[in-house]
Amino acid sequence: MDILKTSTEWAKDEVFSSTFFIFFGIMFVSATIGFWQLGKTDLAKAFVFPTLVAGVLLLVLGVGLFFLNKPRITNFATTYKRDAPAFVKSEIVRTKKSMAEYQTAVFKVIPLIIIIAALLIVFIDKPIWRAISITTIALMAVVLLVDTQAHARLEAYHKQLVVAEKNLKN
Repeated sequence: MDILKTSTEWAKDEVFSSTFFIFFGIMFVSATIGFWQLGKTDLAKAFVFPTLVAGVLLLVLGVGLFFLNKPRITNFATTYKRDAPAFVKSEIVRTKKSMAEYQTAVFKVIPLIIIIAALLIVFIDKPIWRAISITTIALMAVVLLVDTQAHARLEAYHKQLVVAEKNLKN
């Protein structure tokens, strides 16, 4: 097993995954324009700012992840060639830390935010709060969808790193 190739493929997949955040960010901004231009009801008009904020957040997240992971593709080769066991060990530590963060943020905090937003829809009758709640649920659903896939990739990558570490010791 070539762990450098695996690491590079993982980084490329992460770069590709970040484009989904960018895509959904563009969709939210497009929805903002639609609500702004075509919104006739109070609820439709109330969606302008929440969808704009959600769109900008997704764009920033997508672009940030893109530029964070893009250099990793070339840095992996340099670091691996310098010291392969240290590279694998540092990647194991990094992936373990990232998986723990996913467990907290993606699988506990985001569902809690969705539940709170759903309760706000039920109990608050103001159009702006309903728009904020609905947009928040949509935003969190996008993050949950993309990050669940990223977490699964990260777990698979981590397992391959552990196998590679054992092979390097032998």
